[in-house]
Amino acid sequence: MVSVNKYMSLLSTIYNADVFHARSLLVQSNRRNRFLILKSVLAASLVSARPEAKPVQEPLVFNDGKSGIKCAFWLETSLHRIYPKSVPGGTNLSLLAARNGKISFQACVQNRSVHPLRVQCSVSGTDDLNSRVRSVGLVPMPHLTPNTAASELEGVEFLPGLVPDPLYPESAMVIGPQESRSFWIGLGIPAQVTPGARSVKVNFSLADGKQKAELPATFEISQLIVQPWHDFPVIHWWRGEATWDYYKTGMFDDRWYKLTRAQLEDMLDHGSDVVYVPVFFDRRETFRQPCQLLVVNEPSPGKYEFDWSEVKKFTDMVQEIGFKRFEWSHLWIYWGVENPMRIYKKVDGQYVMLWPPDTKATSDTYINFLKQFLPEFHDFLVRETMLETSYFHLSDEPGSGQHVENYRRARAVLRELAPWMKVMDALSDIRYGKEGLTDMPIPIVSSAQAYIDANIPHWVYYCCGPQGPWLNRFMDTPLSKIRMSGWLFYRLGAKGFLHWGFNYWDKMEKEEAGDPFHDASNSDWPGIPFGDPFMIYPGEEGPVDSLRWEVFSESLQDYAILQTAGLKPDDPLLSELKTDAQFPKNEQ
Repeated sequence: MVSVNKYMSLLSTIYNADVFHARSLLVQSNRRNRFLILKSVLAASLVSARPEAKPVQEPLVFNDGKSGIKCAFWLETSLHRIYPKSVPGGTNLSLLAARNGKISFQACVQNRSVHPLRVQCSVSGTDDLNSRVRSVGLVPMPHLTPNTAASELEGVEFLPGLVPDPLYPESAMVIGPQESRSFWIGLGIPAQVTPGARSVKVNFSLADGKQKAELPATFEISQLIVQPWHDFPVIHWWRGEATWDYYKTGMFDDRWYKLTRAQLEDMLDHGSDVVYVPVFFDRRETFRQPCQLLVVNEPSPGKYEFDWSEVKKFTDMVQEIGFKRFEWSHLWIYWGVENPMRIYKKVDGQYVMLWPPDTKATSDTYINFLKQFLPEFHDFLVRETMLETSYFHLSDEPGSGQHVENYRRARAVLRELAPWMKVMDALSDIRYGKEGLTDMPIPIVSSAQAYIDANIPHWVYYCCGPQGPWLNRFMDTPLSKIRMSGWLFYRLGAKGFLHWGFNYWDKMEKEEAGDPFHDASNSDWPGIPFGDPFMIYPGEEGPVDSLRWEVFSESLQDYAILQTAGLKPDDPLLSELKTDAQFPKNEQ
């Protein structure tokens, strides 16, 4: 065994050296000590919130007899929601931060008076950092996520009720009597910042601004400079029609492009680095205004012409934003590969389908269309130098049995007409992977273990389910559980991640705007758990982020840190991460 003094010396050396220097020390000690040292390396470098090793402190209490203001202030990590009836915590928050990364925490207030209280929050001491303060809003959640034990949920003592989720771009709020609320504080740590201990001040201004309070927040900036992750694409499907339905814009008009650009900038900023290009409309429902970028004309029956100008306008925009990889529409409609996509043309100012919805998947009608479309699609991708950075789909979520045979027939069509096209799809039956029917299977997380056991490379996804103990990010999923996403992707070897709900604000399967601020199930609970259809809310001029979206983004940063540090997925440090259902789920 290494003596206590020698062990502490090693920790001190590692904590003040970069992680790659530290790794050389591991070779010099036995397996047990290597594990302890490596654990300390990650503790010094990972962007994670932790309470200091001190007794729990009381909140800072403010009681002004003259003004009648009575309130309590405290700090909280990014891994616990603050509900209106949350009990105040302590002020002894300490954080760890990697350079070239970001951290977040919450500044919390409980109004203990009988009067509403206006509170302004700001942060000082951040001149060399990037700081942002947002108020945490509340939205109704009338039901808990079904089929899930209370131990797998957060806030069961407060829910059903109001749940904290939207992050409004405002640094002030009015807090009701006997109510707890919080501000979300984000700090960006530039790569050039000097490592070491840091402190910032959280400032509160009360009522008319004459009464003030402040709390220190301390954090350690590690030597580690986190690098962007690689070989792990992340996709979120966005809905163009949801934007014009909610904001009442025109189809593909200037305001629509402005709002969509802001949403996709937000998407990329949060780590979703592959952008979906809706060359076709991918819904089963018949829409008056389908979000289909490609203009298709039919000058004579069965003869098609394609206008790619709107597709190019969109792809030029997303490349300006910074996207380098592109995902294209499915070619057969979801849930069985029984029918072609619903593709529209314009007749007398109205959008109509090229064929009836019940047209067979591999009918002569559709094969004729593909023979004309696919060569032009290939030419467009080559012309725009996008072929090598594109992801293609056949059909979404086919099941077992006859669906496998349907998929097999459609795949044979593509192999003949478009041998250049490799496809990937959300599907879970292991036959798709074992028989090579798709080039990259994407099983739901509850089915991924079969692909792991068969050593079949795969991405993962979740959508409405699985519920219960599985990884997901509903409104009552513990934030600490959401934060484990990046760890699980890394540990379990997923090659990428896909989710359907970025801004699905329409009512489910209807061409009608919903109200995401009052119904996060799109009028479809219990089929759709609250929070599944969208990660962002529609703000006046751009997206409003959610707590879930911020924490998921930081989980992707954890993936980048593990990759930057050179930690192997099978390292003993990660051994407690067994499956997407069995993993540590509390903050510690």
